[in-house]
Amino acid sequence: MRKLEKPPNINDPELMFEMLAFFRDPASQRLVSQLNNKYIYWDKVRYQPVQEGFTQAHLWAAIKMSRTIEAKVVRFGRKKFFYNLTDTIQRGLHEFDMHMGGNLGSRGLIPEEDKKRYLISSIMEEAIASSQIEGAVTSRKVARQMLLDESKPRNKSEQMILNNFITIKHIVDIKNEPITIERLLHIHQLISNKTLDNESDEGRFRDHDDIHVVDVTDGEIVFTPPAHGEVEEMMRALIDFFNEDDHTTFIHPIIKGCIIHFIMGFIHPFVDGNGRTARALFYWYLLKKGYWLTEYLSISRLIIRSKQQYAMSFLYCETDENDLTYFLNYKIKMMQLAYAHLQDYIKKQIHEKKQLVDFQRIGGVNNRQAQILLWLYVDSNEIFKVNTIENRFGVSNQTARTDLYGLVELGFMEELTINKKERAFIRSASFLDRMGENSDVL
Repeated sequence: MRKLEKPPNINDPELMFEMLAFFRDPASQRLVSQLNNKYIYWDKVRYQPVQEGFTQAHLWAAIKMSRTIEAKVVRFGRKKFFYNLTDTIQRGLHEFDMHMGGNLGSRGLIPEEDKKRYLISSIMEEAIASSQIEGAVTSRKVARQMLLDESKPRNKSEQMILNNFITIKHIVDIKNEPITIERLLHIHQLISNKTLDNESDEGRFRDHDDIHVVDVTDGEIVFTPPAHGEVEEMMRALIDFFNEDDHTTFIHPIIKGCIIHFIMGFIHPFVDGNGRTARALFYWYLLKKGYWLTEYLSISRLIIRSKQQYAMSFLYCETDENDLTYFLNYKIKMMQLAYAHLQDYIKKQIHEKKQLVDFQRIGGVNNRQAQILLWLYVDSNEIFKVNTIENRFGVSNQTARTDLYGLVELGFMEELTINKKERAFIRSASFLDRMGENSDVL
């Protein structure tokens, strides 16, 4: 990760005096407004064209002045942070309030009968992606199959993913509860279980300062967190911020959730697992505030595709006087993309549901069995276990077992013995023949 260039010193009296003359020009004012809406840092401002007689340093000084005037301030321990609500951010907040809050349920974006299955799928996607951000190297397909089959993790990467899955399900269960130090430490213990060099670091704050955020490409230190002596004070301030609503100063819940995410990463209270814990707290806070659709969004899956931008959004904030707006801009953009991906996913599922109607006409099969037949029809190499069906549909072990053995009896599936205890189910050799017998409906 490239080191950020320090911006001009805007406290220079001569620069500030000349900047006022620059800012009186209407074209300059429009340029400042446009760049503030994009919220770019000095590394991009320095290449912007300016009117004759002035420099990019004058432009940066004007930008910083306007940002400072409009800034909102939040404090955690001895640290002060600020942010601005740009037009882009406010437009995004409006869209989220329209689409992600309580009213959406009545609009039927997600069919009621499909909510449980979609939720299981989305939690798996978020668990996998959040772990991959932190270096888990297992493929999405392998990781998903592990979760569906409830297989034992074979390595640290799979353990990270399982831990995230367990943690997110736990958060869904306690989403209406206030956070406490004890609950936070428990969250970290769940997330870091069997993945740390020292097991005693699970579920406790770090007690040393030998911790840095390092660029994995060149080993350069890009951020050094606050000293461990400040951690507990800052974390208690963060917990108060999470739990309490200041009736004198309103902060939009999504903005507040994003700030919680950033500050958790900034404090870096644990020796490892800080990023996963930060994303878990963001998830928890939005669910607590009624943004129930958050359960169905895999924001981390989008972050993976823009890891450089994700890292830079942190770095810009930390370099530019703790200006959180860079991170807010990035996070809201990812939420918008995640919502768009959810809409695409639902459209594909609706298309699949239309295909499913033909399989539901086959005599002797229920809706879940029809879905299994569709999966087998699309992918002849699919392998199912009882746990796979149990987790995909959110049904009991007995119901899943009955569904699979029912399809074996009908000749659509075969049972395989993996070991003395474990059984798997695959497409039978006579599958296409059995389908042919139902050609009038397929």
